[in-house]
Amino acid sequence: MKLSYTLQVVLKLVLVLVLAIILFFVGLMIGYGVIGNGKATDVFNPSIWQHIFAFFK
Repeated sequence: MKLSYTLQVVLKLVLVLVLAIILFFVGLMIGYGVIGNGKATDVFNPSIWQHIFAFFK
């Protein structure tokens, strides 16, 4: 089945966007868990983000 050129471009853009989002969250987990010596899954805890945003205020 041959896809149109426009559909191919859209699918590639969606794939790149999804991979970028996944890699962003993996980077957050590595940064917080490995470099920051915390538990990697704690990066998804809202209290962590409140602390980060309060730090920049």
